[in-house]
Amino acid sequence: MPDLSASDAFCHQPVLAQQVLEGFAALADRPALLLDCTLGGAGHSALLLEAYPQMRVLGLDQDPTARAAAAQRLAPFGDRASIVPVNFGAFAPPQTVSAVLADLGVSSPQLDVAERGFSFRHDGPLDMRMNPEQGETAAELIDRLDEEALADLIYAYGEERLSRRIARRIKLHLSEQGPFTGTAALAYLIAGCYPPQARRGRIHPATRSFQALRIAVNDELGALDRLLAQAPDWLEPEGLLAVISFHSLEDRRVKTAFSSDERLQRVTRKPLMAAEEEQNSNPRSRSAKLRIARRRPPL
Repeated sequence: MPDLSASDAFCHQPVLAQQVLEGFAALADRPALLLDCTLGGAGHSALLLEAYPQMRVLGLDQDPTARAAAAQRLAPFGDRASIVPVNFGAFAPPQTVSAVLADLGVSSPQLDVAERGFSFRHDGPLDMRMNPEQGETAAELIDRLDEEALADLIYAYGEERLSRRIARRIKLHLSEQGPFTGTAALAYLIAGCYPPQARRGRIHPATRSFQALRIAVNDELGALDRLLAQAPDWLEPEGLLAVISFHSLEDRRVKTAFSSDERLQRVTRKPLMAAEEEQNSNPRSRSAKLRIARRRPPL
């Protein structure tokens, strides 16, 4: 097997790239500092640095593989880019910034690498941690929670109507057979909770439950809530806050914050979404929604 560089192993196509570039066009003609809260492979940041020569980027990511790839991707930009190893939910910038960008999607490399345990399409350990160096794995989470708490989690974070049945069968499996051998075994059990005709839909029956476990393992909604509460204070007057969400639990939070926070003024009344061409070339863009708000000047 060839030795892949970090950038090769973490090749991620950024969603809504053109919409992001256009959304930050107001920053084009002046020195600007962008805080990229979810740097990933630096797809968005690299595009912005190339398009806007006076821009600098401070990128955050808790995933060491992503940071290594981003460092390679951003190397040509020299000291215009810097990277901090941190979850954005536990960070505050050392100075005000011109813009904040958060792409909340799980990147393709994280989904496609079996060892990360995010996906049932590639059998791997039940891990699901964005930062594989710390925190509780999905396997440890389902072992720790009782049946009722597990059902509540799957319903709240996955909006899964069969959460009670799924939680019951998961806990029964653990008590009778021990830990799951991997993501495929858990997905098979969840699929078995559905009637046969419902197992052949466009969305795999385990999708919502896996989403719920991933959100819980990484405290994704908690981190998003903290970002939405704090980010307006990080922005200079007229600074921009842009968030790309991928499911209703995220988008509802962003929409509510942008419309109710007196520090912000909505730039996009409705979310920007991928055109048909992008959806065809990058299916993961189909659920992406970009909302942008501007920091109101002080009274």
